[in-house]
Formats: sequence, structure tokens, C-alpha cells
Amino acid sequence: MRRLNVVRKCRYSVVYLIFDTEGNLGKVDYISDYEYDLFIRPDTYNPRYRVWFNFTVHNVREEQRVIFNIVNFSKTKSLYRDGMSPVVKSTSRPQWERIPSKNVFYYKCPNHQKSYVLSFAFAFDREEDTYQFSYCYPYSYSRLQHYLAEQDKRGLDFYKRELLCHSMQQRRVDVLTITSPHNMESTAATLRVVFITARVHPGESPASFVCQGLLDFLLSQHSTAETLRDNIIFKIVPMLNPDGVYLGNYRCSLMGFDLNRHWQEPSPWAHPTVHATKQLLVELDRNPKVDLDFYIDIHAHSTLTNGFMYGNVYEEEDRFEKQAIFPKLLAQYAEDFSWNQTSFNKDAVKAGTGRRSLGGCLQPKTLCYTLEVSFFSYTIGSSHSPYSEDSYLRLGKNVARTFLDYYNLQTTTVQPTLLSPIQVQSDEQSEDI
Repeated sequence: MRRLNVVRKCRYSVVYLIFDTEGNLGKVDYISDYEYDLFIRPDTYNPRYRVWFNFTVHNVREEQRVIFNIVNFSKTKSLYRDGMSPVVKSTSRPQWERIPSKNVFYYKCPNHQKSYVLSFAFAFDREEDTYQFSYCYPYSYSRLQHYLAEQDKRGLDFYKRELLCHSMQQRRVDVLTITSPHNMESTAATLRVVFITARVHPGESPASFVCQGLLDFLLSQHSTAETLRDNIIFKIVPMLNPDGVYLGNYRCSLMGFDLNRHWQEPSPWAHPTVHATKQLLVELDRNPKVDLDFYIDIHAHSTLTNGFMYGNVYEEEDRFEKQAIFPKLLAQYAEDFSWNQTSFNKDAVKAGTGRRSLGGCLQPKTLCYTLEVSFFSYTIGSSHSPYSEDSYLRLGKNVARTFLDYYNLQTTTVQPTLLSPIQVQSDEQSEDI
């Protein structure tokens, strides 16, 4: 952790406002006693991306009011223009809260080469506290490792944690198997497999909360979870880009690669986590005793609200319509999931993504999706609700529950009919994929 000192002049003395950063705050400029310019460090070896931030401030004064300007954002479109606000917590108040949106402004600034600037005002109220500010709720590599270690201690016979590979900086990339013991040992019956990945883009921390919510449910004693484990093998890679997460990158790996553009021919040296994951998927796909039914990659979206999905476009009508069933069912379970925003496309610029690449190389029976969730909020009727950590977790649980109806594992479940034509549109707004 680097420490950045900024001199602040008070009435009769000099007070050092101290900034600590976890790797992605590059510089702080003192403008006045009440204003500071903050510069985001670009993703490692890729100056194109400057979005994610996460830093702390201490040595503050009670009732001190400050405007922070983050002056070098790389994105022109942002939910900050639609009411989103950064999150904050402090030593004595460890729960994250969103800064009131009336104190947040996102605009093109002529003083900073017409870059987009995020300005937010904040009043410190406790001198002894350390305050932490972040783009969205952080979910670190160490938090994931701690969570998985806690699951290991439970000694569950339907949970298996294995090392898939190491990242370039030698961090663990885990693959989790969740299913009833008889499925792990079975050599006769055909096994249904659902494969889920998350956090290929390191700054998309909501994806990790959604993934944890899914894990929490599948590892629970809920009767639905037990039924799912009896009938399905879940394979989950919860963090595809641990180096990027650790370094505070928004989109790239240690070497500056957007890993979600390298699924077609991943390099075992430059893209080891994607290479190992694709190898495992191909092995499952070629196994005659395995039906690889789903591949779902979880992301977060910085310009759209709600949860929604992206799917592929296929020439075969049956295959094209079949992939609409799961998102339609999920919309019935999850009030924050939007079928209307779910779309299917084959944009050439997305050819290297997991969804597009695997949709082309795996057998036709495998349905490949990107699951998106907003960094900001969801809408129910006319009600507008910002996402919290708990609501992200809830979406993950609802994703898990949806498989029960998809596989018709309850006798009372009625298979849904397609109520409206499948949407086919370009993916111009989906740069977060």
C-alpha cells in the first residue's frame, strides 16, 4: 500500500491529509483547503482504462468539508450521470453507504483536457476515523480466499475445491465442484454440468457478489439446493483475473490484456487463467458421459441498470429459441432482472469473448450467456432502487433457483411458453462484456 501525503493549510497550522491507496490512485493535487484533484492510475500496461478507484483518507478534521475531483476518467458514458454515487465507509461505520447523489457530479472538464471528471463533496465528522471511498462495493482476492477457506472448514461432502491454475503472479485460480457425492463417483449415468465464471474484468466487483450469492445458496441446506445438487454438477471459477483484482485494475490483467477478448486462442503464458478454463470446458464438452448444458460468465455493467443477459445468434431456430427460456425464467424469480434488456447478438467486436467464442466451439447443446448486473440500480415498476451488497447476493441466489424450473425438477413446475419474439440487436451498449 502506497501513502500519498498532501499538505493542507488551516487557519493557524499545517495538517497533513493522508491518502492511502491499494494501487490505483496515482497522484493527488492540492487545489485549496477544500478541494483536491485525484488521478486514477491506468490499468497496468494499458493506459486506455482509468475507471476503478478505491482509496482511504485519514488525519482529517471534524466537520471538515472537502470536494474530491477524480479528473482523468477514461469513460464518457457512466451511470454517475444518472444518479449513481461512490460508496464510503469508515472505521467506526464499517458498512458501505452510497454518498448522496445530490453531492455527486460527472462532467467534461475544460481544465483537464476535456476529460470526464467525477466530483463529489464529503463532510468528515470524526477525526479518529479512517474513511474509505470506492467506485463500487469492493470484493478483493483476499476476501474470496477467506470465503473459500471458510467453506473448506465445513467439511461438506458435496463441495470440492481444486486448483485450476496459477495466475502470472502465482495467485490461485480455484475451480469449485458442487454436486451430490453420488454424481462425483458415478460412472454410468450421463451427468448434466453447469459451468459458471466470474470476474474476468477485475473492476466489476458486483460480479463477485452475485457469484457468492449463487455459492451461498448451492452450499446451503435448502431443499431446492439439495435437489439441484442431486441432479446437476456445478463447476464454478469465481475469479478469472486475480492479478487484475489485486492490482486495482478495472478491465485488464497484469500484462494489460483484456482477457475477455482472448478466448479464441488463449496463450498459456499470457492468458493462463482463460487458457486453463477453456481447456477444462473443452474436456467436459468432449466427454461422452457429460452434457455441458450451460456456460454463464458474470459481469457488471457501467452504463445500464438492472440485471440482464446477452446470448448468441444462431441459424438453427430451435437452438435460437431454446436459449430464451432461461432468462425468461430468471425474470420470474428475480425482480431486478430484465427480460426486456436481454438481447442476442453476433457483433464482430465481441468475437473473442467467452460467450461468443465458446458458443462457436462447444457443441450446439451448450447455452452460452453473459450475465450482466448494473453497478448502480434496478427498477421495479416506477420504483428505482440502488443495488446493495445484499441485493447482489440475492440475484446470485435467484440464478441458482432458476435451474430448478429450467430442468423441470419440480412436478408442479409448468414449462414456460415464449411470450414475445426474441430480441436481436447490436451490442453497441455492451462494452462492459
